[in-house]
Amino acid sequence: MKYLDKDIVYINNLLKEKKIKPIDLVQEAFNNIENNKELNAYISLNKEEALKQARELETKEVDNILFGLPIAIKDNIVTKDLRTTCASHILDNFIPIYDAYVVEKIKAKNMIIIGKTNMDEFAMGSSSRTSYYGAPKNPWNNEKIAGGSSGGSAVTIASRDVLFALGTDTGGSIRQPASFCGVVGMKPTYGRVSRYGLVAFASSLDQIGPMTKNVYENALLLNVIAGYDSRDLTSSKRNVDDFTSLIGTKLENVKIAVPNYFMSDVVSPEIKNKVQEIIELLKEENITVDFIDVKYLEEAVTLYQIIAMGEASSNLARFDGIRYGYSEENPLNINDLYYGNRSVFGNEVKRRIMVGSFLLSGENAKTYYNKALSIRDDMKKEFEKVFQKYDYIIGPTTTDTAYNLNEKDDPLKSFMDDILVIPVNMAGLPGLNIPIGFSKDKMPIGMQIIGEAFSEAKIYQLGSFIESKLNLDLNPNGGEENV
Repeated sequence: MKYLDKDIVYINNLLKEKKIKPIDLVQEAFNNIENNKELNAYISLNKEEALKQARELETKEVDNILFGLPIAIKDNIVTKDLRTTCASHILDNFIPIYDAYVVEKIKAKNMIIIGKTNMDEFAMGSSSRTSYYGAPKNPWNNEKIAGGSSGGSAVTIASRDVLFALGTDTGGSIRQPASFCGVVGMKPTYGRVSRYGLVAFASSLDQIGPMTKNVYENALLLNVIAGYDSRDLTSSKRNVDDFTSLIGTKLENVKIAVPNYFMSDVVSPEIKNKVQEIIELLKEENITVDFIDVKYLEEAVTLYQIIAMGEASSNLARFDGIRYGYSEENPLNINDLYYGNRSVFGNEVKRRIMVGSFLLSGENAKTYYNKALSIRDDMKKEFEKVFQKYDYIIGPTTTDTAYNLNEKDDPLKSFMDDILVIPVNMAGLPGLNIPIGFSKDKMPIGMQIIGEAFSEAKIYQLGSFIESKLNLDLNPNGGEENV
């Protein structure tokens, strides 16, 4: 019998009653991964250690709902004694000596790390095709992209390998692949989850978040990984709520805003129609939904390019191949060493480092980077104005469904793919992708729910309500999809 596509409460009860053991779940996860290996969701597996941990848990009491459950970790989150590559050749042999904060929290709940998921190299991309290890494939159609940069995490959830995965979101990198693969993905408020142990891309934008098959399980995982960490200077000291507390409760006097830009010509008619169906569903429940203008949204991609590339060029300076990672053999001199070491970066990473270095050099820092930060602050204030009148903002997560893997690589398209999700990172707000249906060719369509800072519990409330109304079959491995 398969357990990992069952309800989490059901699995937890079986563990409590000793009808199954953690090792049954771990072995099932590895069997699933083996059966789905053509999807290329993983870079490294943690088989020996996971089986050992599962056996050790047999003597312990089941003390929480996530006890003994397998989890996948995106490969830019460091894991002690488990290879962490960031999908880059330069870190092909990097074995961290410590755990990230989120990994510490997961281990404290006796969850079992099953492996490290595939991604865009150093999280730079929106299709996971920049991975040194090849792109993961979409479980709904193996010829389509999985999205990025957290493509492997989205794939392993969608294909039902495991119940839980962690991704990271710098400019939509949790929500966009979640939309393409038909899973639930939360980008938490900036500072809600510690970035300690996350290999930095753009430090003022990066955030770790949960990816799951449904809203309730997503909230459960956020309960575990959220919280203050003194090792991250941007970590919030705000109390962590029970993010499941509002799920299933009645929505009363709710007002929702839909930015006109989110439903403009940049979005495909098919996706707009599906979002419009959700708007009508909400109105039938006496929920107010208004179309509004929000300033600066169309500037989000430009701001992201300047801020993210500038910060990336600074963060990636540490990868010199001297202290750890790939190192050129028999260099002639120090210049030859640096050139050899850093030449193994992929093209997209090199491009972003060079552009970022230009943006931060001399007067350019004032002309571009500082100006972008100022406009980003204005964008944040615009969102704050909206939330003085409205409880939520909703709209499509992506402008279209997943495209073909063999489609020509276009650096500009990589950014434009994230045009609807980047504003959330710019403003440091929480945003949740939930699946809302399928296209004509049976590819998932996602909608994002955005709330004011630290309103994750409220976002899960609306997300769960919509999820229960739609009752979609989101298993690509069988069953009839509800279109």
